[in-house]
Amino acid sequence: MDIIKKYNLDLKNDLYIRAFTHSSYSNETKKNEDYERLEFLGDKILDFIVSEYLYINEHLSEGEMTRLRASYVCENALYEYSNKLEFYKYLRLGKGEENTGGRHKKAILADVFEAFLAATYLLYGIDVVKNIVNDVVIPYIENEDNIFLNDYKSKLQEYVQTDKKSLEYEVINEEGPANNKVFTVVVKVDNIVFGKGTANSKKEAEQEAAKDALEKSKY
Repeated sequence: MDIIKKYNLDLKNDLYIRAFTHSSYSNETKKNEDYERLEFLGDKILDFIVSEYLYINEHLSEGEMTRLRASYVCENALYEYSNKLEFYKYLRLGKGEENTGGRHKKAILADVFEAFLAATYLLYGIDVVKNIVNDVVIPYIENEDNIFLNDYKSKLQEYVQTDKKSLEYEVINEEGPANNKVFTVVVKVDNIVFGKGTANSKKEAEQEAAKDALEKSKY
């Protein structure tokens, strides 16, 4: 799927260059901001578009919509979308990250998909981003593709929402160099720690924390 040609996107624009720039490249070259700020914005944009789609097209409860949305915006899903669009070809990585397989790392490619959506939004507006999401993400939902549904966060969210309890994830430790960070996250239900997880990305650490909570509790 050649999204770039279909929507005539200018990848030479500074925002797109930034969207594909990993922190390891920025640190080594001292040039260009990395994609992390764009990723933050893209995460919220994708959540909104998928939420809107589910509200309009699916007659589901709040908890069911929350679970379904989480399944299709989780790290595994974002990695799939990024690979489908061959975003690994456009990545700018530092030499160390390149040599350790960073071009195909799940956490990096997942982040890049969100950063790409944010750059597209800032350059072309929300309608173009919606069209791209409709092309790339929505078909998985329409086809009820379950390749992402082994998602511990969405399972925990579903159970907790049934009891009307609050759920939050908190990073309690972050260590290591910028291109190989390790995050430790706890998940709290009604402000009580239920699970803990450690991984090389915040999203994966959250999944591990949710898995730990599911295994250790009544959930």
